[in-house]
Amino acid sequence: EVQLVESGGGLVQPGGSLRLSCAASGFTFSTYAMSWVRQAPGKGLERVSAINGAGGTTRYADSVKGRFTISRDNANNMVYLQMNSLKPEDTAVYYCAQLPSPWIPTSSAYNDRGQGTQVTVSA
Repeated sequence: EVQLVESGGGLVQPGGSLRLSCAASGFTFSTYAMSWVRQAPGKGLERVSAINGAGGTTRYADSVKGRFTISRDNANNMVYLQMNSLKPEDTAVYYCAQLPSPWIPTSSAYNDRGQGTQVTVSA
């Protein structure tokens, strides 16, 4: 059974930083690309970042490019999202998601996602 457990969310002031973590289990971690998706209040899911299975290729939404960094540790089945220069519009529930293959798809499809962690950016 795939399990994805996010942590690291919280309340931060505009301009601040947070690091989200996702612990994965129940599958061969390195053979799947992973992503972080978010859902802001009243809005749909948005994929903010993705990383391929080997960790050498990353993708970012234009809204977070230059501010967020995705990484993974295949030895420990972890994926991270370093978020800097946070803005109020980054407020959302952030989910870790398993993608369908080792490669990053052009679509926003995913296999499973975790329960999410709340990120609130407010003064």
